[in-house]
Amino acid sequence: QVQLVESGGGLVQAGGSLRLSCAASGRSFSTYTMAWFRQAPGKEREFVAGINWTGSYTYYVDSVKGRFTISKDNAKSTVYLQMNSLKPEDTAVYYCAADRFPSVRTTQGDYDYWGQGTQVTVSS
Repeated sequence: QVQLVESGGGLVQAGGSLRLSCAASGRSFSTYTMAWFRQAPGKEREFVAGINWTGSYTYYVDSVKGRFTISKDNAKSTVYLQMNSLKPEDTAVYYCAADRFPSVRTTQGDYDYWGQGTQVTVSS
């Protein structure tokens, strides 16, 4: 069992930055692939970024490539999402998720554990 708690969301102007954190409790965090998803009002939840259990591989949706960076600190049982050059279309609730599969997958149904979400709002 893994519990995930996100933090770091907020209101920021377009072009600004935020760093989201996801603290995990429970066993074997270091063996989980971690990902960030987001859900905007009226839209389906979508994959944003993922990192494999060793931290050696990352994958991003095209719309955030070059702007967002996912990282994982196994010693702190925490995964981060650094978001730069934010755009109004990045506004959404951001969710952290954990997957016992060793490689990054982009389908939300593949993920075993979820956090409660943190709101990110980017004003124009």
